Amino acid sequence: MRRRGFLQAAGCAAMAWPMRALAQSDKKLPLVAVLFPGTEELFKPRVAAVRGGLKDEGMVEGRDYLLEARFASGDLSQLPRLAQELDALKPRVFVAAAHAVATVHSLRPDAPLVFTAMAIDPIAVGLAESYTRPGRTATGNVMNAVGGEESLTAKRLGFFRDLVPDIRRIGMIGVADYGLARLETSEEAALRKVTGQLGITFGSYEIKPTLDDLEAVLSKALGDGVEAFYISGDPVLTYKISVVMPRILATGKPTFGPYPDWARAGLLLTYSSDAVDGFQRAGAYAAKIIRGARPGDLPIEQASKFWLVLNLKTAKQLGINVPPNLLTLADELIE
Repeated sequence: MRRRGFLQAAGCAAMAWPMRALAQSDKKLPLVAVLFPGTEELFKPRVAAVRGGLKDEGMVEGRDYLLEARFASGDLSQLPRLAQELDALKPRVFVAAAHAVATVHSLRPDAPLVFTAMAIDPIAVGLAESYTRPGRTATGNVMNAVGGEESLTAKRLGFFRDLVPDIRRIGMIGVADYGLARLETSEEAALRKVTGQLGITFGSYEIKPTLDDLEAVLSKALGDGVEAFYISGDPVLTYKISVVMPRILATGKPTFGPYPDWARAGLLLTYSSDAVDGFQRAGAYAAKIIRGARPGDLPIEQASKFWLVLNLKTAKQLGINVPPNLLTLADELIE
């Protein structure tokens, strides 16, 4: 049951995909190239949102622009090949998400790039000089808000404790060897600080990107007395949500994390910025660039829209009664 009507996915999912014949027949229209690392299921509403952002700026596909998109189905090794395919089409602007951002920027550092679904600091990784004036060839929006990961974590954990007030030990499931800008680093630091302030014991449990040690890691966590799990927002986990979620649920422990996709798959509670909204705003920025704006002059946007999702089915299975105040605050209830 949806509490806010922000998602245009119902209508967007039915929008026609661009016809390759059209792209070949009209070479004059600027091309928007979209690269997404995740699965087709996650990709469809997000690329529809990119189109929605372009439409918000008054641009009509087939009249003002063309769009080509690729998704890697969670196989990050495919990103360089897919980026090269898109680059061969000579796009006017790239729109890239998460891991795909670094791939596109490495391939074409001189190309206009709009990034989204980023939970890391674009300044720290060299994409921009500042939030107000990026100054280079890339701009876009990030999932962190003013106050950073710690502020979001405090809010998220507060909602979770309304559901399970007596939790004494929380374990975080993350991915080892994530790379240079590990999302888990900021998540773990924030959780460790916030749980410490509340007198909750915290432990971090890393699994391999292949997930072949997930069962062993979960067993170790349970052996350590973990009473609830936080699932990292690491994209590697999200791309394999259909594999991870059943094993997490099998522990019989309450769970929480950042992104709505997890709650819809069975996680008890999620709270984060609105990822689909980020793609829509990326589409609006792509329109501005097509019209002549320089990426370096467009401020990097921070998250301002947040989404609390509760899975009532999971709550019932765990014997958890959801307080009325949370039912009222929730943006989406999964029944």
